[in-house]
Amino acid sequence: MDATAAAGTPTPSLSIFLCGDVMTGRGIDQLLAQPSRPNLYEGYVTDAREYLRLAEAASGPIGRPVGPDYIWGEALAEIDRRAPALRIVNLETAVTTAEDAWPGKGIHYRMHPANIGCLTAARIDACVLANNHVLDWGRDGLAETLRTLHDAGIRTAGAGASEEQAAAPAVLDLPGGGRLLLFAAADESSGVPRRWRAGGRDSGVHLLDHISAGAAGPLARRIDAQRRAGDTVIVSLHWGGNWGYPIGSDERALAHALVEAGADLVHGHSSHHARGFEVHRGRLILYGCGDFINDYEGIGGHEKYRGDLAAAYFVRLVDGALRELVLVPFRSRQLSLRRASAADSRWLLDTLNRECRPFGVELQPADDGSLRLALER
Repeated sequence: MDATAAAGTPTPSLSIFLCGDVMTGRGIDQLLAQPSRPNLYEGYVTDAREYLRLAEAASGPIGRPVGPDYIWGEALAEIDRRAPALRIVNLETAVTTAEDAWPGKGIHYRMHPANIGCLTAARIDACVLANNHVLDWGRDGLAETLRTLHDAGIRTAGAGASEEQAAAPAVLDLPGGGRLLLFAAADESSGVPRRWRAGGRDSGVHLLDHISAGAAGPLARRIDAQRRAGDTVIVSLHWGGNWGYPIGSDERALAHALVEAGADLVHGHSSHHARGFEVHRGRLILYGCGDFINDYEGIGGHEKYRGDLAAAYFVRLVDGALRELVLVPFRSRQLSLRRASAADSRWLLDTLNRECRPFGVELQPADDGSLRLALER
């Protein structure tokens, strides 16, 4: 961890890489060295290899199997170059060989446990599991997902073998002292079935009762009970639908209440595209980070949202307060991330600034192609 001088005294500074949904199932899994059985139960697609064919029709042949770092493409070098102290993603995929597809779910994501190298290749520290795909292959699939991630040294938050474990934070020790507490929860609005809720000794997802300021209460009590001096707190939320920019007053109320309860950063996801963000009481609220890795290349519909664009979020906090936010835009091609063109970066800049204008924040383009938040000093 680096340090920033303040009044002549070193002040703890923490750098973090964050992104939205990392979906390593279906077509992505079929690219890797040990693909799962390709059987699907979707209305139009029953073989996961069809998603590879769609991507190849759009962007050209993909030699396979690919190496474990392939799906990260040029993003991995960028993450390594910026050398964040922690790397946190929302893993929206079960990691399992289970065959019990959740009945009536429609869409089921899984990655073979032997392909866990695609996460360790990016040196992911923690995966958020409070989302609408982690139980796609049943509670046995969740148990194997947790076991596989933990055996690989990756911490998890938002799902567990019991209600207490699902609600507990991932605890990550920070270089130089202190800890990061990563809490995670989901809301039914993101597509999480109510039956997935962890309860008592039943495994499942940490599910919110609703989205409102009042819903922050249980999380606030957990933060208060577990936070120590010197800790940093992130609350990661899977909420809202797949498409659309509007941020409801209930979402803002919940996010603000979490900050006021001690969250240093609110990390939102679920939408397939980036949404607006704001800074409240010096703390960053990301309402939707968009998809980062998926197998949607070549699928038509919703083009106006540019779901093919992905953003890597690099955050620097000092004593929990935001000091720097940098977004690096990428675009999926042949199911691997490439740096976005100048035109694509400009589109993302203009779109996010339009959505952030009501919150009084504005991104500025940088010479290296990144987008930076202009902070008042």
